[in-house]
Amino acid sequence: MREEMNEEFSLEQMEQETEAMLRLRYLTPENAAFARTEGGFVSLKVEDEVYSRVQVVRMFPFSEPGKYISIRTAEETSKEIGVIEQMESFPKEVREMLTEQLSLRYFTPVITKIYQIKDAYGFAYFDVDTDRGHCRFVIRMNGNSVVHLSDTRIIISDIDENRFEIPDVTKLTVKEQKKLDLFL
Repeated sequence: MREEMNEEFSLEQMEQETEAMLRLRYLTPENAAFARTEGGFVSLKVEDEVYSRVQVVRMFPFSEPGKYISIRTAEETSKEIGVIEQMESFPKEVREMLTEQLSLRYFTPVITKIYQIKDAYGFAYFDVDTDRGHCRFVIRMNGNSVVHLSDTRIIISDIDENRFEIPDVTKLTVKEQKKLDLFL
């Protein structure tokens, strides 16, 4: 039995996998070629590796939205292929393609007016206007739905994981702030 376990466990393989996970590969215009697929996704050829579809993810979405862009495999358990340190280093058409993918991933309407917030059975029901139009959404009242990015800036995530932003709660009317305070 012990021999079977030793055969399954390979220290050398584990060290190789760990080294690969810890290796940070920077993607540059010289070593990475991005292209749009027929389906509108993004593919990548980096050195001798080809990825037919990749994910584009901000490492610091709020503080550095144009820096440190992680390029990952498209599977659900994605692995990082590499990091773009500065998007500005790539040609305009590549930046536009990557920015389009980021816009889809980080679609975050800005709440401009709060009409009503009701709570029932551990949920808060929002009725708001956003910079993208009128919207109704629901959040869980467990505390994980609201993230304070600063004293005045918040991100609200609904039960479907859609994000909404209030860039400055002090710019809301006093009445709107009171409605919001009850649920934060």
